[in-house]
Amino acid sequence: MRTLFLVALALLFALPAGSGSAGIDSATATLTVRETRYGRILFDGRGRALYAFTRDTRSGPSRCYSACAAAWPVYYAPRTLVAGTGVRQGLLGTVRRDGGRRQVTYNGWPLYHYVSDTRLGQVTCQNVREYGGLWLVVRPNGSLVR
Repeated sequence: MRTLFLVALALLFALPAGSGSAGIDSATATLTVRETRYGRILFDGRGRALYAFTRDTRSGPSRCYSACAAAWPVYYAPRTLVAGTGVRQGLLGTVRRDGGRRQVTYNGWPLYHYVSDTRLGQVTCQNVREYGGLWLVVRPNGSLVR
């Protein structure tokens, strides 16, 4: 039952954020910045915290699949990558996953949500070791919060 719940939640988070152009706000931005107890960090356009995985390599492929991706849903790319206020457009990118879907990257780091971050603005799994690496939130300059 727990596995089914995690898969359903992962599918919910895997839906792409809305794309946009002029009049960028957090509802249309691919990435936004919010103030948290870890300082200013990245969130998706819906207000969900984004994490990087140290087992991944910058500009390399994701190493989070199967059970890992159920716990850490991939942040898939919308058609257009839009930098919200405080986000550097030049650091936004994508990496192809197995199967061809594009995952959003920032400063080369593939980005993920955490399945138990259920409230907007919530950050519950910073600096946690799981699936062979650390999960860390990301600063607007592209560095990982350690």
